[in-house]
Amino acid sequence: MQNMKQKPPILKYFLLSLSLSFPLLLFFFPLKTATDPPPQNSPSTIKDLRIRPGYTSYDSYIQHQLNKTLNPKLRKIWTTRDWDRKIQVFASFFQYMKQRNLLSNDSKALCIGARVGQEVEALRRIGVADSVGIDLVPFPPLVIKGDFHHQPFDDETFDFEFSNVFDHALYPDKFVAEIERTLKPGGICVLHVAISRRADKYSANDLFNTKPLVEMFKKSEVVHVRKVDGFGLDTEMVFRKKKMNGEKVIQRSLFF
Repeated sequence: MQNMKQKPPILKYFLLSLSLSFPLLLFFFPLKTATDPPPQNSPSTIKDLRIRPGYTSYDSYIQHQLNKTLNPKLRKIWTTRDWDRKIQVFASFFQYMKQRNLLSNDSKALCIGARVGQEVEALRRIGVADSVGIDLVPFPPLVIKGDFHHQPFDDETFDFEFSNVFDHALYPDKFVAEIERTLKPGGICVLHVAISRRADKYSANDLFNTKPLVEMFKKSEVVHVRKVDGFGLDTEMVFRKKKMNGEKVIQRSLFF
């Protein structure tokens, strides 16, 4: 009989303990989830431009790009077998720009994502001496360290900017905004892009039309668009940054 009288208090204490523990569980559970890594910030959505998924952070994106840039086999190819061949091709592209008065020997030029700097060397060989490249990994004296999402230069520094790595931009709008920030008014930007889904596993975006680029260059106008054969890239787009007074670009021949 005495044991039977003790059961209700035990049950009472058990239920009381359970009721007190439940709010604590609710309290600690959200704290744990709040400390989990935040989801990746989504780049701006633009029609006909697809951002490739899979990056948990900006650091993981950078590391993925470095896996290619620091690959010893690729760097050996870039500096030996590919060196002169690529310089000759880049030089022909830049000579075309000089013939159309879009580039001159007096231009201050930047090559974006230049790796070991073949395009910089090409510019110097055709007379554009004040030329430099940026990449995540420097290659002195042609290429200095720099992230194309945040160029290490002051506003309105360059007369001419060239890049064939637009597809490697995780944030294409920031890539373009930095070009427009560092270009002088009236300055020229030349991009070589592929209008198709890229096979390169290091590409961070896929461009399906030229229109997204036209829309992103908010301070510039298109000078021309033409087909090229640029190491897997098939389209050349040339932009001129508008003058301070909003002056329109006179030369305008589009081939979409």
